[in-house]
Amino acid sequence: MIQLNAHLITVRSSLFHVRYPCKACAHVFRASLLICCLLVPTVFLGWGSIGHMTVAYVAYQKLTPATKARVRDLLKLNPDYAAWDKQVPAGASADDHDRMIFMIAATWADDIKGDSKYTDDGPDPNTPDGATSSQNIGYTDLLRHRYWHFIDTPYYIDGTSGYTVPTPNAQTQIAAFRTVLASTQSDDLKSYDLVWLLHLIGDVHQPLHATTRVSTAEGKGDSGGNAVKLMGDASSNLHSYWDDLPGADCNFCSNKVHCVDRAIVMGKSLKPATAKASHVTDAAKWISESFNYSRTAVYKIPIASADGPYTIVPGSAYDRSALALANKRVGLAGARLAEVLNTELK
Repeated sequence: MIQLNAHLITVRSSLFHVRYPCKACAHVFRASLLICCLLVPTVFLGWGSIGHMTVAYVAYQKLTPATKARVRDLLKLNPDYAAWDKQVPAGASADDHDRMIFMIAATWADDIKGDSKYTDDGPDPNTPDGATSSQNIGYTDLLRHRYWHFIDTPYYIDGTSGYTVPTPNAQTQIAAFRTVLASTQSDDLKSYDLVWLLHLIGDVHQPLHATTRVSTAEGKGDSGGNAVKLMGDASSNLHSYWDDLPGADCNFCSNKVHCVDRAIVMGKSLKPATAKASHVTDAAKWISESFNYSRTAVYKIPIASADGPYTIVPGSAYDRSALALANKRVGLAGARLAEVLNTELK
């Protein structure tokens, strides 16, 4: 397994924002990532693989032994479990094995966006359309449900009003999945809902998964910052920039071991969330926090009211503040995920 030390350098490009121990490693990673990502379609994700795995890492450290055992058994029912299991290094301890599986499982809801077995539904794959949008039927459901990853709370910037938040969305689905985990429903359904919950609790702690900026010019919103273009040494749009802050990687590369290692390094470096904040389990409050951060930390200089393009300079005040907030939100998401699983999973 790749081991990373504490002396890390920051490397950024339009493709990634990661830390690596030396410039040579960074150049090798840049080339490998570019080749891999050119082979897959462009999709909009939540936190990148590193972010979601870090959320899971933080959560796993806080799970009770009983919850770890229950989670382990449920994740074995996922159709991709065998592929995950093959990626665990030989000789890993039982706990390291289960932790790595748990971390990889947190990316499953994004990975199916690039899996040909799954399809989008409706004329706009990011907008719910019809009864199948709300179905919760387990692994026989081969829809990607992209609209489950976010909630477009409107941020009005010029007196505009009247935007209707589409449903279902991240908030409705987190509630539905938590209800199932606490119920006597089948383990197959609980497994499906568990992998979605591992992912969505991370998603809603990303500010741009909880808002869309609405104006007279964009009455349907800016798609959580996806319409706000960036240029220079940053991601291609504002949403991608924020997704990649914890570290970016191509979700569809077959081997996630290096992502797991990087997520562990990041997870160990995060400042622990306070007990008071960790015990907040109301998803509406998580989303309200993210929405407020979108107003106070995301849509601020150098980001203006139009769709750009803008430049976020690496190491600038905006960049430093954004990275600090992203780290805080990832750590908090992990603590809250553990709280939910320890208290609600049956």
